[in-house]
Amino acid sequence: MNITDEIKKLKKEKDAVILAHYYVRPEVQDIADYIGDSFYLSRVATELTAKTIVFCGVSFMGESAKILNPEKTVLMPDLQADCSMAHMADIDRIKKVRETYEDVAVVCYINSTAELKEYSDVCVTSANAVKIVKKLPNKNIYFIPDRNLAHYIADQVPEKHFIFNEGFCPTHERMEADEVLKAKDEHPDALVLAHPECRQEILAIADYIGSTSGIINYATDSDRQEFIICTEEGVHYKLTQNNPDKQFYYPETVPVCPNMKKNTLEKVLHVLKTGDNQVHVTDSLRENSKKPLERMLELGK
Repeated sequence: MNITDEIKKLKKEKDAVILAHYYVRPEVQDIADYIGDSFYLSRVATELTAKTIVFCGVSFMGESAKILNPEKTVLMPDLQADCSMAHMADIDRIKKVRETYEDVAVVCYINSTAELKEYSDVCVTSANAVKIVKKLPNKNIYFIPDRNLAHYIADQVPEKHFIFNEGFCPTHERMEADEVLKAKDEHPDALVLAHPECRQEILAIADYIGSTSGIINYATDSDRQEFIICTEEGVHYKLTQNNPDKQFYYPETVPVCPNMKKNTLEKVLHVLKTGDNQVHVTDSLRENSKKPLERMLELGK
């Protein structure tokens, strides 16, 4: 029996479901029951009946799944698969901002720790951030932790006053506008599709800006044949699956998230066999951090 068949067999035996982010390895996406971006997967996690969730992603995703599903067992193939941006905000600064601005909403990107969510008013993803911020009654928005996404949202919602944090995604931050322009010179007919976690100078030259799923859907729906993709290269698998006749190019320094790539078939098999790498969240932390997640799911409908 090969490893894929073994995983399928254990999934049935353990009443388990596998969720995978678009950034993980192709072979891991292949064995997943649900594949998507952060918003899609967080919503799916609340609708599952299986007893066990194996979350192939990074730590904040497993945490969010556990917060929304306290009665389920949530397993991570690799507990060291973390998102450095998820830690790039400071609770003392959040408290200071609340003291300084009377009418402020702390808007927390889902790419953040449960501790940061606990001190926030609402969570958002790149797919629903603009929609949710527009719906908030607050004039002042303190957006944590990603500055690039915050600046993008601020441009889309000029009626709000933004207070910016200095976090960033190292994988998206690594991309340089010069490399994107070079790719554009080499492929003049290609459209530039960029994730809002990219630097502002890259977003300025993009033909489309959107979430991971937004980029995939845009390329699939477009009648154009060539695209320069400015997000983590794991999306290439779904892009080529959906569009076998289209061409996808990347900046010379291909954006790869080393933490997403820590998810492997061998590790998925191991946690299904052993039940290792359970995600645990204390009751008090879960109660406080689920509120902004639930508000996101409500406002994001």
